[in-house]
Amino acid sequence: MEPFRKINLKVLERTVVALLASTFLFSAAVECGRDAVGGGVAALESGCRAHRVSLTEFGGVGDGVTSNTEAFRAAVGHLEGASGGGLLYVPAGRWVTGPFNLTSHFTLFLDKDAVLLATTDFDEWPIIDPLPSYGRGRDLAGGRYSNLIMGSNLTDVIITGNNGTIDGQGKVWWDKFHSKELNFTRGYLLELMYSDHVLISNLTFVNSMAWNVHPVYCSNVIVSGITILAPTDSPNTDGINPDSCSGVRIEDCYIVSGDDCIAIKSGWDQYGIKVGLPSEHIVIRRLTCISPTSAVIALGSEMSGGIRNVRAEDITAINSESGVRIKTAIGRGNYVKDVYVRRMNLYTMKWVFWMTGNYGSHPDDMWDPKAIPEVKEIHYSDVVAENVTMAGKLEGIEGAPFKNICISNVTAQVVQSKKPIWNCTYVEGGDELG
Repeated sequence: MEPFRKINLKVLERTVVALLASTFLFSAAVECGRDAVGGGVAALESGCRAHRVSLTEFGGVGDGVTSNTEAFRAAVGHLEGASGGGLLYVPAGRWVTGPFNLTSHFTLFLDKDAVLLATTDFDEWPIIDPLPSYGRGRDLAGGRYSNLIMGSNLTDVIITGNNGTIDGQGKVWWDKFHSKELNFTRGYLLELMYSDHVLISNLTFVNSMAWNVHPVYCSNVIVSGITILAPTDSPNTDGINPDSCSGVRIEDCYIVSGDDCIAIKSGWDQYGIKVGLPSEHIVIRRLTCISPTSAVIALGSEMSGGIRNVRAEDITAINSESGVRIKTAIGRGNYVKDVYVRRMNLYTMKWVFWMTGNYGSHPDDMWDPKAIPEVKEIHYSDVVAENVTMAGKLEGIEGAPFKNICISNVTAQVVQSKKPIWNCTYVEGGDELG
């Protein structure tokens, strides 16, 4: 495999360490849960979790009508603190549930015919605090609705299955969002906070209320072999959003979304600056994306804790707005730097490359106009794009241009372009060899 160009050795060392840690976690998952894939309940007798229970043991009813919120909570509570860890098996069925928390040293395993259905009963959705690095809900000021599957301050958590499904039943939320009937920000299908050694694999996420998978303030995270599906006109249904996370590997995923397929974030304006947790040491590979109105991979726009050391390769996009997009603005502060992307194949795109230094909204009026983001050391190579309307739109910030932007070995078939093929303002190039 050809190495990335211009890799800082210290940065590379940190990336390798993070990948080794995540590889160890993935190997452990094979022992703990993924031996069960294809083997049904009997295969669950193998693996390293000492305690294994089925949701039905706690009164679960998979009829697509009965609420199983208390069954999930009771099952997780039963396994919490169990010596040798615990595995909760969700058998075939349609399991309606409200929000529930996970625990440490824990595996949630969905049968191939298991469907978790997020309840549409709004009374089952409590209001929780906004994230510290955002200061308010993303949709609206104030708190936010709970997420469906949650956990905080956990270690060694596996959410996996034999391609079972987690369905957010999001249409009721999308309709209320569009009609401005919601008083709080929508929750997500899966959010883990302040957690370490997390694996999310072999599942299908559909119809999320908003974002699908959201690890925030986490370390050593693997997302592997998942499918995410949402209508392409559904609001804010981002696929995978690592947020102020370190040591993340995203691979072999297929995403159809109404927003960015992957969005790397790290907090919003002064709140993100105060928390000061960057997203760093992130690897994305073998991703397929369809997102007609958004990016395949976005960095930002909430990036006020910083984003650095991102590697992406072997990316396929079909009918998407842009390939890799950097979104920031005055008030965000901090940096996006050391980003290397290679081997992208893009089909039917609006822009191949898009960077924006004036990407809008602020959480409140307290943002700092002196907080100027720094964007530098951005490298794209080995890109083939067919049927695109514009090769690049690179818009930096006046007085603080984006620096050392290197784009090499690119073939872009531009068709019916009504604008300049390239539009570059307040950006500076760089030498790919450093």
